[in-house]
Amino acid sequence: MNDFTGNKNFNISSQTVSASCPSNIALIKYWGKYENQIPANPSISYTLINCKTNTSMEFVADEKFSVQTFLSGNEEKKFAEKIEKYFRNIEEFLPWILKGKYIIRTDNTFPHSSGIASSASGFGAIAKCLMELEQQFSGIQDCDFKLRKASFLARLGSGSACRSLYPGLVVWGTTKEVENSSDLYAVQYPNDEIHDVFKSFNDWVLLIHEGAKSVSSTVGHGLMNTHPYAERRFQEAHENFAVLKEILKNGDMPNFIKLVEHEALTLHAMMMMSDPAFILMKTGTLAVINKIWDFRKETGLPLFFTLDAGANVHLLFPADSDEDKIKEFIVKELLQHTQNNGVVKDVMKF
Repeated sequence: MNDFTGNKNFNISSQTVSASCPSNIALIKYWGKYENQIPANPSISYTLINCKTNTSMEFVADEKFSVQTFLSGNEEKKFAEKIEKYFRNIEEFLPWILKGKYIIRTDNTFPHSSGIASSASGFGAIAKCLMELEQQFSGIQDCDFKLRKASFLARLGSGSACRSLYPGLVVWGTTKEVENSSDLYAVQYPNDEIHDVFKSFNDWVLLIHEGAKSVSSTVGHGLMNTHPYAERRFQEAHENFAVLKEILKNGDMPNFIKLVEHEALTLHAMMMMSDPAFILMKTGTLAVINKIWDFRKETGLPLFFTLDAGANVHLLFPADSDEDKIKEFIVKELLQHTQNNGVVKDVMKF
């Protein structure tokens, strides 16, 4: 059932609910979108475990609609305005949503501007809270539908947030390679089609640059509308899904590394060829990439990288017998390229 129109039969009351939602890191990148947060190409991501947003939402029934938000105890009025707008936009799907006031308290387990998508975990947690309220008010009992609708609602706040609702490898965007994939919400990639070598990974994020990005992701997505290579990029993402499907099935680590790094560099190549062009990588980003390539050539060990829309580098490596050697190399050779010896350590395991 994909009809997410809200139930008109509801009975509101004052409630406080809470939820946690992790962030995620895309392997095949989403870059470019259409109206209503519809992705221009399918994407697939690993959901993290430790880097998450914890949110409590107090709903006061029958009060004038308003939103008050607190991040780590500090009131954030600009974020409250953003959430108010978001709530108004999704009233069609939650008809009770404007019939009270909200006090939202949220904390991240990772630092701001760290190259970890706080919008993904943040909107994922908010969507989960909203569906807890929906269950209270409308009596929803179907857990699968509830999760799918939470993913749908999260997408309308931040596109990649829809992927954070599920563990493991998660797909968003219609592709013939994944059954039941959708532009409207994310789906979990089938576990039985993933080789064991891809089910336990480390993700260490090197904080090359901890400030705000010079160009926001929203602006970057918008520049794909007039990008001379956009259509070819969208087609390539579909092609890479077919390649990745075989890689995931047969455990081909070298080609997994090749594809993931290619996708990361393609994302930044699109930025550099936009009009106007922009570059989010820093000198330290390039230094780290070159050292990773040299290390892999010399040792044969599976340390590789991906990038989000920023300067920071996600270091990916399997949780296996060689991980101590890789960690030693990271500490000795790569940390020096970060802004303040900053690294966020996470894992992906399922």
